[in-house]
Amino acid sequence: MKLKGLRWWVIALIAAATVINYIDRQSLGVLWADIAPELFPENSEDERKAIYATISVIFVFSYAFGQAIFGKIFDWVGTRMGFAISIGVWSIATALHALAQGLLSFGLFRSLLGIAEAGNWPGAAKANAEWFPSNERAFAQGLFNSGAAIGGIIAIPMVAFLTIYFSWQMIFVIVGLVGLLWLIPWMYLVKSPPKSHPWISESERAYILSGQQILDEDHDYESDYNPTTRELLRHKESWGVIIASAVIDPIWWLFVFWIPIYLSEVYGMDVKTIGIYGWVPYVGAMFGAWFGGLLAQNRIKAGWTVDKTRKLVIYLGCFIMLPSLLAMSSPGGPVTAVLLMAVILFGFQTAIGNVQTLPSDMFSKKTVGSLAGYSGMAAKLAAAGLTYLIPWLTSGGNYTPAFVIGAALALIAMISIWLLCPKIEPLKPKGI
Repeated sequence: MKLKGLRWWVIALIAAATVINYIDRQSLGVLWADIAPELFPENSEDERKAIYATISVIFVFSYAFGQAIFGKIFDWVGTRMGFAISIGVWSIATALHALAQGLLSFGLFRSLLGIAEAGNWPGAAKANAEWFPSNERAFAQGLFNSGAAIGGIIAIPMVAFLTIYFSWQMIFVIVGLVGLLWLIPWMYLVKSPPKSHPWISESERAYILSGQQILDEDHDYESDYNPTTRELLRHKESWGVIIASAVIDPIWWLFVFWIPIYLSEVYGMDVKTIGIYGWVPYVGAMFGAWFGGLLAQNRIKAGWTVDKTRKLVIYLGCFIMLPSLLAMSSPGGPVTAVLLMAVILFGFQTAIGNVQTLPSDMFSKKTVGSLAGYSGMAAKLAAAGLTYLIPWLTSGGNYTPAFVIGAALALIAMISIWLLCPKIEPLKPKGI
């Protein structure tokens, strides 16, 4: 049996896993208004918010370390089993939320969820490097990233709908079960990498492998260069990827965590009204993920180098974010505000897909997961830091300092790529 376009089936499954990933992580936020009074009846509303903030920080810190942990796991066991472990554990962790009875148990289950969910990102980077030639990687990464936006769009209405029929405990079980069901087509379809997969056509196999080999030959690259962690971090280009990821990723989390609170605090919206407006920014994110990938693919097919293409798309995404973030200081009405947010997340996703392909542009497939994991860990630690500061930065409902910091982070991302990645190409051992 041969399956036409097998690589697209693989990336479609990974995008579906990302949708599930975002539904799982956002379920607690959607349900918190119902959960908090039941579990913490003696606490005030502000105290319940503080408990939720603590649980959220635990999740982000666990997520940060999970990036590095699962980067290594994927390099050790491969893409197929790496995803099976990651989504299997996070689905069980989601279902276990039904047993939570307080801060300690919620913190434990959110920590387990964060560690396991983090595997989705280095795993996607590794799968991208295995299943796609260099000229299609940015588009494939964009398809994968669009899963995060789609998950953001559907999570709130879907979980809210389930509350009509089920208790909050049963909702966590149902959502966790969806992830376990995903494992069935994944384990059936992704039997091995493309080089040895029995269902891939010879033409597609040759297209994928030759596209990867052409990149190697053009740059006189030794495909078996698999540096140790110490050697990996001796390359300034590795630090360019790590720093760019660390400063650009908090912009995404700024909106993921704070869109509902911003709309409530600045415009006085209730939960129902937030549901009407709050999904709009994620539409911009979805289109940005597609746009960034398609633009990169188009330029590479037109003969541009990987170096020129990646930098164009990353810089363009950051330039889109810069004025929009500054404009959020005084956006006017709520419609303008959510549209500006959509533009910001469009720019973010335009850039981030190409930032996330940099590990596969620079290192062999056996090392991609490690660098993707380290850069992801740095990104989540930075996001946790900004999350912790937001209540202080936005005291009195003034969100201007937060948006100005976001604009500065976009600028730093461009500078880090410019200074530390002078030429994006496969790297050689130091001294060669």
